[in-house]
Amino acid sequence: MILETERLTLKPLVAEDAPLIYPFLSDPELMAHWDRAPLEDPDEVAACVVGQIEDMQAGAALYWTIRLSATGDFVGACEFVEIDERRHRAELRFIVARESWGRGYAHEAVTALLAHAAASDLKHVIARTQVGDARAEKLLERLGFKGAAYLKGQVDRDGERRDGRLFDLEL
Repeated sequence: MILETERLTLKPLVAEDAPLIYPFLSDPELMAHWDRAPLEDPDEVAACVVGQIEDMQAGAALYWTIRLSATGDFVGACEFVEIDERRHRAELRFIVARESWGRGYAHEAVTALLAHAAASDLKHVIARTQVGDARAEKLLERLGFKGAAYLKGQVDRDGERRDGRLFDLEL
């Protein structure tokens, strides 16, 4: 399903999007607060995208690219993963290009996702951040998410345990 906002078009992920996603997943600054290290191999990113498409087909996740409506330029991606239809919940994730930071695109895209979730069968959305990702935490709080837990040693990344925070939102 394509989602539209005032400035953005969110389109379901397709295999042809892998070259657009590679610069994101290979950027150390963008990936600094993600659970995985940057991916340096474009073929690994392409395989990751294929896996995500398989997850969508199985009903386990929904992935969208974020594009500017006016130009079609790719500015990010957002997703619902770990979809649990029985409990009516999913985990939200999003990423926006560094050159697009501060323009409200993440807020606009996530607002559209939450409206889509509310109109569907999802009733509870969670989001995780790594401690230190102030941008993501502020955005989640502005959207009504509440801090739910501190996750000590949540992620093992680059040989170190990183703490995280869990946020949740009832729709």
